[in-house]
Amino acid sequence: MAHLDYRTAGESHGQALIALVEGLPAGLRIDLDAINAALKRRQGGFGRGGRMKIEHDQANILSGVRGGVTIASPMAIQIANKDWRIDQAPPVSRPRPGHADYAGAMKWLTTDCRATLERASARETAARVAAGAVAALLLKEFGIEVAGFVVQIGTVRSSVAANATAAELCAARDASEVYCPDAAASARMIEAIKQAKADKDTLGGVVEVRAFGLPPGVGSCVRWQDKLDGRLMAAVGSIQAFKGVEIGLGFGCAERPGSAVHDEIDYDAAQRDTSNLGFVRRSNNAGGLEGGMTNGMPLVVRGVMKPISTLLRGLDSVNLETLSAERSDYERSDICAVPAASVVAEYVVAFEIARAFLEKFGGDTMQEVRAGWQVFLEEARRLAP
Repeated sequence: MAHLDYRTAGESHGQALIALVEGLPAGLRIDLDAINAALKRRQGGFGRGGRMKIEHDQANILSGVRGGVTIASPMAIQIANKDWRIDQAPPVSRPRPGHADYAGAMKWLTTDCRATLERASARETAARVAAGAVAALLLKEFGIEVAGFVVQIGTVRSSVAANATAAELCAARDASEVYCPDAAASARMIEAIKQAKADKDTLGGVVEVRAFGLPPGVGSCVRWQDKLDGRLMAAVGSIQAFKGVEIGLGFGCAERPGSAVHDEIDYDAAQRDTSNLGFVRRSNNAGGLEGGMTNGMPLVVRGVMKPISTLLRGLDSVNLETLSAERSDYERSDICAVPAASVVAEYVVAFEIARAFLEKFGGDTMQEVRAGWQVFLEEARRLAP
């Protein structure tokens, strides 16, 4: 059994983006429409820029699949760039504050930030979404659903029910131009984005991902590298422009005593045959994770995205060629990409969950994964008389 992993390649204005997914078991049916739907959702959301009018992302599976089913070899997914002009794109010598421009120019000893910004661009997340959409197909086979959505843009905060189901969240989210399940907050978010555009400014926000149907015990406390909460924070924190991640109550834990933080446990025999095995919590401040492992409650992860660093009005910078004070360069960009970021977060979380899931239940084929899953559930339920 291979370890589930993925890598990406490609530049913002290169010929294509590539996701190479390794470690998938044989026998997983690949729904190309579902992958393309995920890519389309990443391109949407109120506040996106002109690039999204050019690109119409479609996944082209180059390897690892035969007759629509995985064959255990590495899966290569190509997403072509219509705006392919990397060799003709002009040099950038006035780094944008907040972007990778300056740090990358110094790292690779150049005064042209173009090479850095081409790879650092959030365009790379299309490949991550494609890989995560494949992982979501695997999780779906076991009744595990992952939903990402927006909870805040600028100062506008939403109210999303803690007990909402995946279906309820997705339906409300998909009815919103900013991917927020709260219709009233969505309207205010759109107005805030319009104002930012008028001000030639940008807005950031907060996204949330919830995963439903996970049994207890996915992840590990044995090695720090295997703690699922740490892996999720790394995955979400690695998304372009993300500056903070929390799980469950997160930073709110600092303000409360333990009696108001920890989720007390009950047993409900009527839920014995569900993924939580009948053990339920009165709250979910832990966000479904304790000791680096899932505890049977919905997994809840949030990430904060800073405002896009490319502003229509520019910011004060320095020309690396002349060392003179100048306004930063402008690259076609978004006013607000928080809705798109919620999609990326959803799928990087799905991939990390699938990776941990296969570490516990995995085999070389889907038949073996299903068998491992069933054996675990049967043995776990035997613990309760």
